[in-house]
Amino acid sequence: MQQYKQEIELYFELKGTPESSRESYLRRIFAFINYMQNQHKCMEDVTDSDIQQYILYLKKEKGLSAGTINCYISAVKFFHTCIIGKEWDPKKIPRMKRIRKSPVIPPKQDVLAILNKAANLKHKAILALLYGSASGSEK
Repeated sequence: MQQYKQEIELYFELKGTPESSRESYLRRIFAFINYMQNQHKCMEDVTDSDIQQYILYLKKEKGLSAGTINCYISAVKFFHTCIIGKEWDPKKIPRMKRIRKSPVIPPKQDVLAILNKAANLKHKAILALLYGSASGSEK
């Protein structure tokens, strides 16, 4: 694992990668390496199927969100292509689809109650502006 760490740090240094990104990638890469070692896999022998199984593990066993899993996929892809030197097939290892949730907009009567309780005119104006600017609101 130490050999990989040195190669990764050299790559990051040459590219000028920010420290926060370095730490994030290293943490996720080492989690991947540990998983593969527990599966008795040598990193040079890791297949697309092994990576797919790791992603399923993150989803089902660890219960991570799609956005977090995509961060792991990015780190594994970097490691797999730049450090190990293997090809990456995005058709076999797709990124997870993120579910976008619409914001919850309170009913008109709740908003009016809040606005009527605001004693300060400036606060009342800010609250009214926020409510009025909500996209797709059913007032």
